Amino acid sequence: MEGLVNITAQSDIYPEYQDSPIGRLLEYHNLARPMDEYTHPHLLAGTCMDHRVSLRMPEKFSYVIRTGGANLRNNEFQVSFAITVGGIRHIALIGHSQCGMVGLHSKRQTFVDGLVQTTGWKEELAADHFQNFAPLFEIANEAGFVLTEADRLRLKYPGILVAPMIYLVEDHRLYLLEADRRH
Repeated sequence: MEGLVNITAQSDIYPEYQDSPIGRLLEYHNLARPMDEYTHPHLLAGTCMDHRVSLRMPEKFSYVIRTGGANLRNNEFQVSFAITVGGIRHIALIGHSQCGMVGLHSKRQTFVDGLVQTTGWKEELAADHFQNFAPLFEIANEAGFVLTEADRLRLKYPGILVAPMIYLVEDHRLYLLEADRRH
């Protein structure tokens, strides 16, 4: 995956993220920062539901929303809740490599067959289910989607710092995106 910024030292974290919950997440996860104790969350981490994504961070540090492809479009009430009731001012939007939502339409038959065989759904109902929801969740590529989604969230929630990131399942590290340096 091109355009990733490897965080191997605190100085690699973009200045706007340093000394913030976003910077601390990168320090906890990539730099083995000792775990601080928290009594309430300071961050909202939006990431994929994929079982291979495992974030290293302290208890009570972050709200976490897991959804296919880190797509928060259908979770805006939860995002708004974290901001308004939870007092969150920082969002880490974390896509990952090898995401199953990339090329979702190529998985149509597997999806339909799985619903039919596992749940007993009729094939027509399973196919309709896929057709109705796949367009909402399919992404072209992980980095491009997380950048676009971060821009959408920035417009929807001005004043909230949104950091798009990629989690590489190959090495279990978080990366910033070179293309995000413009923000």
